[in-house]
Amino acid sequence: MKNTLTIYITFFALLLVSCVNKSGSLSNTIDSTTTSTGPGAQLEEVFADSTYQLTGVAVSPDGRLFTNYPYWLDTHRYSVAEVIDGKPVPYPDSTWNSFKKGDNGENKFVCVQAVVTDENGYLWIVDAAGIGLGPVYQHSNKVVKINLATNSIERIYRFPESVTDNDSYINDIRVDNAKGFAYMTSSSNGGIVVLNTNTGDARFVLHQSPSVKSDTAYHFAIAGRELTKADGSIPKINSDGIALSPDKAWLYYKPLTDNRLYRISTSLLRDFSSPLQKINNSVEDLGKFITTDGMEFDKEGNLYLGDLEKSSIVKITPDLKMHTIVTDTALLSWPDSYSISADGYLYISASQIARMPWFNDNKSRTVYPYKIFRLKL
Repeated sequence: MKNTLTIYITFFALLLVSCVNKSGSLSNTIDSTTTSTGPGAQLEEVFADSTYQLTGVAVSPDGRLFTNYPYWLDTHRYSVAEVIDGKPVPYPDSTWNSFKKGDNGENKFVCVQAVVTDENGYLWIVDAAGIGLGPVYQHSNKVVKINLATNSIERIYRFPESVTDNDSYINDIRVDNAKGFAYMTSSSNGGIVVLNTNTGDARFVLHQSPSVKSDTAYHFAIAGRELTKADGSIPKINSDGIALSPDKAWLYYKPLTDNRLYRISTSLLRDFSSPLQKINNSVEDLGKFITTDGMEFDKEGNLYLGDLEKSSIVKITPDLKMHTIVTDTALLSWPDSYSISADGYLYISASQIARMPWFNDNKSRTVYPYKIFRLKL
């Protein structure tokens, strides 16, 4: 496997042009073009952080709002926060959010990549533990399950190297409580981690499937420009976005840097005796849509994604028809993660990854603050 740091520097090199001017440089002065479709298609700001870069968003059944801050840059304070009265409060406590380089990361958040709530009132936290998108820090990658009724940690899931090795970067998670399974994408090497949430057993599948690899023929471009690395090569990023159908029968996923969407039966994934080749052969290619980071289903079976190349939110209906809901070239700078609230709002985090200093001659082009929006569905 390639080193995770190399792959993820390549990943973020993809993100240079969410606001490119004619000379090809990024600017902090952004022309905002907003297009709304339908009566509820209006972005509403619900949280802003003027200092720290956020990626994830999660809304509990009773309306509590959570976000996470990956440890990518030195400007980092805490990893998981609940938004209370517009302010981020470290969650579940300050101890879990107290990690510093050199600490034991076993029972602290190291580099949290995603937060997800479920219908049973739990918060699931994916700690990839890859500081600066590097190798796993001291084997401390994990999934933490928190009971929101008591604000206490109910279980910590850890992985053997046969499932997530030192170069793995687990990314996003979806949970089926009824069957007792969770599913995660691995963005560094391409594949799906299947976790039995009752026993703690886990399995890594689809690593050899073309469906978790970005299509080399796809030209990932924004405003007509294909993105390339400094050496002229074209980077390709593997499995990232993931979603469970409302009946939990299908797992949907896709590579980041192409527009194909795939799904596979979860009954096959749950059977740990299923041969890997049988799983590979059972993937369904649903066709070409858009590039996206995260994605999320509503109860009616509509799949919501963020079009990275067009700064848009789109909906794919159960008949696989795609509709653009809203476009905003300023506010939707790298729409990252999604959560749907009980009262019918789609929550969207905008991580501004394209504006990071890594890709702008070590100069930040971030337009502060980082924001979370919601959109009435």
